[in-house]
Amino acid sequence: MSTSNTHIAIRESLHKRIVAGEWGLGDRIPDEVDLAVEYGCARTTMNRALRALADDGLIIRKRKGGTRINPLPIRKLTLPLPSMREQVETSGAEYRHHTLERVLKIPPSSIRTRLRLEPEAEACYLETMHLADERPHALETRWINMSVVPDVLEAPLDDISVNEWLLKKSPYTTGDAAFAAVNADGKTATALEVESGAALFTFDFTTRTGDKCITTAKLYFRVGHQVFSKF
Repeated sequence: MSTSNTHIAIRESLHKRIVAGEWGLGDRIPDEVDLAVEYGCARTTMNRALRALADDGLIIRKRKGGTRINPLPIRKLTLPLPSMREQVETSGAEYRHHTLERVLKIPPSSIRTRLRLEPEAEACYLETMHLADERPHALETRWINMSVVPDVLEAPLDDISVNEWLLKKSPYTTGDAAFAAVNADGKTATALEVESGAALFTFDFTTRTGDKCITTAKLYFRVGHQVFSKF
């Protein structure tokens, strides 16, 4: 069959074949070597594609038992990246954003690891305040990989939020996210107009395109924020 030989394209192709019922629940699928021949790719590429499917809960891989379709497939909860404009306007309020800071600098080690940067590589750091009826809705801190999005420093972020601009400029294919509750420090409390130490809901996420990391960001929401999703 004709297809791109990247592990992402192969993963998506195999995912479609599994969903279409080409193999039944519990069935063994062709070996990694045979699939690599079928897709015209390296075995290491096929291995990455199969690992991704295993991480998604669609297949089970065993060293001596081969690869089988998971008889009890896990359906993962999927949450879209929050659209501040949509959230605010859906509530009936007027949305506006304000860029507080945009600067090029060397990120801390934890961010360098996420963005997969060399020790002396710089990244674009942004702070954005999202407003609902001119009141703070969420404070966003973000780092952007300049090797993926080199023109972010010239982006018209007074007219469009960085999240909306990135989705148009460099859409992501994969990512991960984490939710937590934190106590507001002095700077965050002042920005969100809450008391210092107030419990805040946070949403921390990283997006990628292929093997490259685009951005990593953290959103701090005012007290009372809720997240809804279908599964």
